[in-house]
Amino acid sequence: MNADTIIRIIALCVVLAGVETLHGIVRIKLMTPHIGKHRAVKLSAFTGTLLALATCWALVPDIGLQSSQAHLNLGLGLAAFMAAFDIAIGRWLMRKSWAKIWPDFNPRNGNYLLFGLVGLSISPLLVWYAEA
Repeated sequence: MNADTIIRIIALCVVLAGVETLHGIVRIKLMTPHIGKHRAVKLSAFTGTLLALATCWALVPDIGLQSSQAHLNLGLGLAAFMAAFDIAIGRWLMRKSWAKIWPDFNPRNGNYLLFGLVGLSISPLLVWYAEA
């Protein structure tokens, strides 16, 4: 993998983190007061996945990956990055305990972050198939 590809992947990670952070702010400030926390969390898993797919649609083709496996690996890397980013924001910015962070990844608790990460993990592959 060349330096240009690595820079483009890092840029994609940064853009995704920014988009999802703004999405979370919108959820908390605009959606939650009108539809409640539980519904807002459910809805934001769907809208966040769509935003991630749109971001991938805009940026993944320019990365220049050539195979379905490379796109799947990119998606898995993006999902791992975003999971780590969410944990870091929760731990160090929001000062959440580990006991409050882990339930965010558990759909049985009504949180659908895990489904969003699965959607993100296949987004580059979907873009690749759509572009082929």
